[in-house]
Amino acid sequence: MKLYMMLLGCKPAGRHTEQHDIFFAIGNELKDFVPAILEFWPEADAKVHIDAYRTVTKVEGYRVEVVPRDEITDRGELKLYFINLGGYRENEFEEYHYKRIVVADSLANAIGQAKRTIFWNEHLSAHIDDKYALDVDDIYEIEDLLPAGVKNEMAIRISEAEDGQPEDEIRNGYFKLSRL
Repeated sequence: MKLYMMLLGCKPAGRHTEQHDIFFAIGNELKDFVPAILEFWPEADAKVHIDAYRTVTKVEGYRVEVVPRDEITDRGELKLYFINLGGYRENEFEEYHYKRIVVADSLANAIGQAKRTIFWNEHLSAHIDDKYALDVDDIYEIEDLLPAGVKNEMAIRISEAEDGQPEDEIRNGYFKLSRL
């Protein structure tokens, strides 16, 4: 089993533009997640699709594995975090977002890594909800974002990546749930 990160999209009733959210799950292939995706975003009225996805196996020189929870005897200090930064550019009618996964030993160090990204340095007005700063609400430990049934049974193990371990491939496109 592997950890998947998905960018979901849909245009809920009453909206004028497509909306997006991030979804993490553990399984063997995308079609395994259809029921959990529909439960995650009920307002989509089953019209949700996947705009991008990746299996998360390597992050910043670390190997990411999914193992049965009872195999984890020592959680260790390293955790996997999802970070969503938002920012503006002058004279552009858009709020840009930068999504990133980082390995860190604490929330504070994950925030520090976010502040060293190109996105953070280029978007001087980085913000969250009208506050001009990076807010903890936009940083989550990924295990906390997993569907309840999964996180009770499975855990994420982080270790040094082996030499030659390939980087994760990000797949972009329009993936209808009915065609997975």
